[in-house]
Amino acid sequence: MKIKASMDMGLLECCARCLVGAPFASLVATGLCFFGVALFCGCGHEALTGTEKLIETYFSKNYQDYEYLINVIHAFQYVIYGTASFFFLYGALLLAEGFYTTGAVRQIFGDYKTTICGKGLSATVTGGQKGRGSRGQHQAHSLERVCHCLGKWLGHPDKFVGITYALTVVWLLVFACSAVPVYIYFNTWTTCQSIAFPSKTSASIGSLCADARMYGVLPWNAFPGKVCGSNLLSICKTAEFQMTFHLFIAAFVGAAATLVSLLTFMIAATYNFAVLKLMGRGTKF
Repeated sequence: MKIKASMDMGLLECCARCLVGAPFASLVATGLCFFGVALFCGCGHEALTGTEKLIETYFSKNYQDYEYLINVIHAFQYVIYGTASFFFLYGALLLAEGFYTTGAVRQIFGDYKTTICGKGLSATVTGGQKGRGSRGQHQAHSLERVCHCLGKWLGHPDKFVGITYALTVVWLLVFACSAVPVYIYFNTWTTCQSIAFPSKTSASIGSLCADARMYGVLPWNAFPGKVCGSNLLSICKTAEFQMTFHLFIAAFVGAAATLVSLLTFMIAATYNFAVLKLMGRGTKF
């Protein structure tokens, strides 16, 4: 019983050390990044497909009018594939960087005992012991050497801060652009509500229209280019319109979640970099 109790205590102590060393900010940001990117890319891809079908069916009868739009939609869909792949890879790298630099930071403050990988990384990012020869008394373990080499790549939060900052600026533009289709569909839906309840507006039903040309979706010579009155109301009642509208909203939410995750990554990496930089110079807080 005593042996079992000691094993349980050892397991609990090990779990406690792992929890103390875990970069919770990076874990939360990684989960939020994966969720946001999956939502943005998946819903955005299907929403663009739905928009293409709506334009083909209701707003233009001539293929040449929306040929350029279809090419742009297909190009955006290919970009979405690349965006999803890049963010899942970069999110994994940021999580790994969070684990390594958090371990080095907490070793500095003495929060927990380091592992072999932690020692290898701390020697890299904090300027620890160097110059041990191959024939020295304390030869580095093979796993420690591997982690040391890995730490040379991951143990540079300054590089991750710069890349993440630039990526955040770019994604801020993506977030703003993802609001544009939501705005267009919301205006169309509001117009349909005015047609469905004519008592709430002073305009005649026939003058209430959704003009795709006004938003630059179609050229001005496209025919008909716009749908008005009861025809527009029938479009808004279709499952295709409702689904596309909600998919664009979901994509917008996914873009917002990804933006929050990038900001969290940037704050965490900046903090780790500041601590390692200052402590490496012997500066005390």
